[in-house]
Amino acid sequence: MADRKNNFFHFGLWQLIYIVLQCTWGLLQSTLGFILFLIHFRCPHDRFHGSIRTKWSTLNGISLGLFIFTPNDKHSRLLRRYNGNQLRLTDQCERMSVHEYGHTYQSLILGPLYLFTVGITSLGWSRLNRYKQLRKEYGIPYSSLWTERWANNLGEKVLGRPSIRH
Repeated sequence: MADRKNNFFHFGLWQLIYIVLQCTWGLLQSTLGFILFLIHFRCPHDRFHGSIRTKWSTLNGISLGLFIFTPNDKHSRLLRRYNGNQLRLTDQCERMSVHEYGHTYQSLILGPLYLFTVGITSLGWSRLNRYKQLRKEYGIPYSSLWTERWANNLGEKVLGRPSIRH
């Protein structure tokens, strides 16, 4: 029983440190994340290993400091896109959560530089038509970009669970 309490305390202490660092060293991105959280306040939210996860009605994900935004595996429109395959959608949403959580560790490492390095690079890679077309034309996985590969590796290492690999 004593070991169990020590493990719980250690885990709880790390979460507290994680939150403090995200709200200080990662203040810029956490502030933007909080604004996005307020905009999507009616969506379901939960704690995900110290971060605050919002499950929204899009298949896209984003990470801003303390806040991650991932698809809602219970949303009927998203479920239709997966042809009603709830298990497949849930698995994809969990893998994306691991990936986005990896981005939160990039925020811890880079601090105020995160938005100007990882943020801008990732946003361009995911949204600009030129890169979408290149990925489609040449079959380049989304996770081949250094920021995305790094997020996958961090999330998997910290959580011991698989991330997105497309």
